[in-house]
Amino acid sequence: MSHEKPRVVIVGAGFAGVFAARELAGAECDVLIVDRNNAHAFLPLLYQVATSAVESEHIAAPVRGIIRNMGSKAANLDFCMAEVSGVDFARRVVQAEGQYGAKLELPYDYLLLAPGSVTNTFGTPGVDEHAYSLKNLEEAVRLRNHILRSFEAAAWMKDEDARQRALCFVVVGGGPTGVELAGAMAELMGGALRRDFPRLGLATPCVTLLEAGDGLLPGFPDSLRGYAKRKLEALGVDVRLGAQVAGVTLEGARLKDGGFVQAETVVWTAGVKGEPVAGRLGLAVAPNGQVLARPTLQSQEHPEVFLAGDICRAEHAGRPLPMFAPPAIQEGRHAARGILRLLDGRAPQPFRYVDKGMMATIGKKAAVVRLGGFSFKGLPAWLLWLAVHLAYLIGFRNRLFVLANWAVDYFWSERCVRLISRRNPLA
Repeated sequence: MSHEKPRVVIVGAGFAGVFAARELAGAECDVLIVDRNNAHAFLPLLYQVATSAVESEHIAAPVRGIIRNMGSKAANLDFCMAEVSGVDFARRVVQAEGQYGAKLELPYDYLLLAPGSVTNTFGTPGVDEHAYSLKNLEEAVRLRNHILRSFEAAAWMKDEDARQRALCFVVVGGGPTGVELAGAMAELMGGALRRDFPRLGLATPCVTLLEAGDGLLPGFPDSLRGYAKRKLEALGVDVRLGAQVAGVTLEGARLKDGGFVQAETVVWTAGVKGEPVAGRLGLAVAPNGQVLARPTLQSQEHPEVFLAGDICRAEHAGRPLPMFAPPAIQEGRHAARGILRLLDGRAPQPFRYVDKGMMATIGKKAAVVRLGGFSFKGLPAWLLWLAVHLAYLIGFRNRLFVLANWAVDYFWSERCVRLISRRNPLA
């Protein structure tokens, strides 16, 4: 890349970063994407990796491959695999640690911060030590390994109580991730694993979904929220509303009302917060770790710095936008357009979110969809969910493999990735 052009650094190769890079491809500027991982992961399907429906490699695409597939217009894009440690705003330099401990200084004229989010435990005791989370590919594979190991161990346990504890799973959080994960776990345990382990004599899966609020799927119409609850219960999921978790132990989840849900596996999907690196940069942050942004998505302190994705606190209709993929995509595109306007000597425009709706799946042939003022459920919603997720999944090969796995599961109720992977001790 030429260093005579203005330099744009994008921190984060998630939805916001990738779609911002696409917007900047071919522009009169040099663009550098920086991320600790060398791949973009399709996070909405992490729960399917954890429940043996798809392989982790099939929902990820190398960043350099994404750039290459953009063609000749992406000649101004480049990638650096590094962990961002700080930003010198006065010198306009991103400080990072590259491979093998290399200290890097990456100069910029414009900076887009889109590092994403991490799990928010809300300070609940025991969550960090004893609960599983689901925010990246490594955590999804770790959870999949654990579920399969639990069944392998239970198959040879002589103590009935110990076997029951090993086969009980708790999901905390009734948002889209929690609902989708609980439904997929119930289908996995009541289908493929039930056939794999006939000696266990499983009658129904032992999956409990705990939600602190009065209903599942906040933001959806009440009719869809009720439908989701009924569908989960039909799959054998024990759905408990108004169940606020006060702590997690090796034996299960302790509730604020004094109750206790016994299970050796607790998965925490109850919330996320902005990536902590933002707080270390000295920027104004909200209690949930998101950076406070101007209406144009520029930083309040530094107009040459833009924000997008989960790290950005943007609002729609007077309320903060949820930390989902659709807002991240729109914010990434808008931030890139704001940078292009500045390059042209024009002022950035305020960000206006276009609410295209929400969707969540609840097992095979069941989903809920809200599109503007319209909502529907069941098989049509499920087919739309499949189409949208395939469309946004990057890479033809990934789409092909994921679609094939979905077809096998649909026709034969067979989960194709029931593999316990072993971590390389030298990695």
